[in-house]
Amino acid sequence: MAHISRYVAIILFVLAIVSLVLGIVFIQQSIAKSEMVKGLAHTERVTLGIPEDQAAKGEMVDSYEEMLAAGNIIRTHRQNMAMTYSELLGGQKFDPTNPKQLSYAQAINLENYLYLGSLSFGLTQVILAVGVFMIITGIAFGATGVVLFGLAPGTSRVVWK
Repeated sequence: MAHISRYVAIILFVLAIVSLVLGIVFIQQSIAKSEMVKGLAHTERVTLGIPEDQAAKGEMVDSYEEMLAAGNIIRTHRQNMAMTYSELLGGQKFDPTNPKQLSYAQAINLENYLYLGSLSFGLTQVILAVGVFMIITGIAFGATGVVLFGLAPGTSRVVWK
């Protein structure tokens, strides 16, 4: 029974290593996916909501805030045509030759693209926070394991003076 604290300490060491490794993986994946979303946004070259002087310098919609703002602008413009898709169609089927219906459909697609991008940035931030939390937890597990292992019967103790 006296050696239980040693076994618990070993379990804590294993949990610390697993938590540290997973935390590092989460952080790496968060950064990689955030850069991927930013790169995909750059290929689209959307400048809606970016001041003209910044757009002229090459600034594009490529962050959570910019994507959300651009999506909101498009949503407002789309809703000025019709509040809902059903209202736009008025009980009829979609007519791809109708310019208003085609513009509305394109607006929905771009709006969804921008909102999905902003959600992706938000998700990468959550994953980053989870990774940092896992690293902190791993350090706490490791420190607790060291203390427990040091308190186990039969282990040499360092006496602080």
